Amino acid sequence: MKIALAQIQTYKGDISKNIQTHRRFIEQAIAKEADLILFPELSITGYEPELASKLACLPNHSQFDQFQEIADSKKIIIGIGMPTLNENGICISLIIFQPNKQRQVYSKKYLHADEEPFFVSGKNETNFIKHTKISIAICYELFVEAHTQKAYKDGASIYLASVSKSERGIKKAYKRLSTVAKKNKMIVLMCNNVGFSDNFMATGQSAAWDEEGNLINQLDNDKEGILFIKTTTTIT
Repeated sequence: MKIALAQIQTYKGDISKNIQTHRRFIEQAIAKEADLILFPELSITGYEPELASKLACLPNHSQFDQFQEIADSKKIIIGIGMPTLNENGICISLIIFQPNKQRQVYSKKYLHADEEPFFVSGKNETNFIKHTKISIAICYELFVEAHTQKAYKDGASIYLASVSKSERGIKKAYKRLSTVAKKNKMIVLMCNNVGFSDNFMATGQSAAWDEEGNLINQLDNDKEGILFIKTTTTIT
């Protein structure tokens, strides 16, 4: 399975422009025969908590139909970041498009304290992409031991994290994810954005670690790009 981490610059609240960026990177991933492409946290709107109430929508909104069409025709799994509505409020979510399957939503269960005024906790399981051994995390969740342990107990061989982090946050994430990989014998992948988000500068460095916690590869801290990682995990 070839996984693509799309390190993009997001534009504050500009859904149309961000969707075009997504499409451009998806085309690049398809050209390299990727099986899955992951985008950063809240990649469609940018990580902008104060705008979430205006930008959030239901996961089945027609503006996302184009991603399902691409997934169906090109046989690729696509994970995009979006604030989504549910019965309790607004969630930080990844909308997952799989070929010829109903779109699904993974919503962040463990929120950072700064996010609690704007979002509610989601309730999805970590082992989310069906018929694979991939578990998903969104940003702060990777620091929560209960979350990583649930992924391990679910039998995950890949821990896939979608984040939006500053330079300080990335340093902490690198240390933590190396430990998660080594402790749980999982390949760990992290996708970050670049450029200004909320009140901080996101500093890229999307990366991958092997089962021993060794850094496999990483991207620059200030440029868009795609990191491709080939794994032995398959989709059945």
